[in-house]
Amino acid sequence: MSPEEKQSVVNCRQLVKRFGDLCAVNGISFNVPKGICFGILGPNGAGKTTTLRMLLGQSPRSGGALEVFGEDIDSARKRIRQRTGIVPQADNLDPDFTVAENLSMYGSYFRLDHQTVQKRIPELLSMVELLARADDRIGTLSGGMKRRLTLARALINDPDLLVLDEPTTGLDPQARHMIWSLVHKLKRDGRTILLTTHYMEEAERLCDELIIVDSGRLIAQGSPNALIAEHCESDVLEIRGLTHELDQKGLAQNFRWELSGDSAYLYSDDSHALLEYAASHNEATALHRKTGLEDVFLRLTGRGLRG
Repeated sequence: MSPEEKQSVVNCRQLVKRFGDLCAVNGISFNVPKGICFGILGPNGAGKTTTLRMLLGQSPRSGGALEVFGEDIDSARKRIRQRTGIVPQADNLDPDFTVAENLSMYGSYFRLDHQTVQKRIPELLSMVELLARADDRIGTLSGGMKRRLTLARALINDPDLLVLDEPTTGLDPQARHMIWSLVHKLKRDGRTILLTTHYMEEAERLCDELIIVDSGRLIAQGSPNALIAEHCESDVLEIRGLTHELDQKGLAQNFRWELSGDSAYLYSDDSHALLEYAASHNEATALHRKTGLEDVFLRLTGRGLRG
């Protein structure tokens, strides 16, 4: 084992998960260093949640090695769970209890003493801006409030590893940004975070390092900026509609380009050339922007990754 692996909070080596003839996770390897936000980015069905379920001991692996806090998940599941906080995709708050009672009950699962739990509840509710709703029932909360409460609940045991599975799926932009702000605060506090997402902007904003997975396979790994620099030019012109009228031979002489759905993507390190092309084709809807992880995924797979 390398020095980097020894210092990792999570260490996966050639992880495999099969469901009959389907290989949902096919030889994925990655390390999550302490104190960073590490992302698993990929489309729905790529194997992200399946990987997390194996990591949490909720689903047995079919092959490979998986260690958390330096211990094998199969032999140390309970100890690992005590040090882990989980925000699942689905809302699983208890509607029969109030906001504060949901945190209190969850604390009892970790056998935390009553005094510790009662001290943490107002601190956590204040952090997620729900202190004023402490005595309210779950059914009175909006979707964004429920998501923030689930995040607070995941922190009740002061975990060394926080796992976020698609933390902002289904939320409106305002609620999504509130979750991002909370994750940024946890990052500043030095919390180790592992998240899955199919939102490129989310991965770019939150992740220090990430892997990109598709159809159960790892196709790229690194920091967002490093991946973008490695696989893409600096700028892209996105043209929507009228792609059938584009002069493909002319494009190839001046730009690298990709087609995905009804959109064409023109790539260049010369932003002025892209803008000149857009000005000369004003009948099409064009958007000039800096390249991002969406473009990395398109370059590697030939198709888009839109959440």
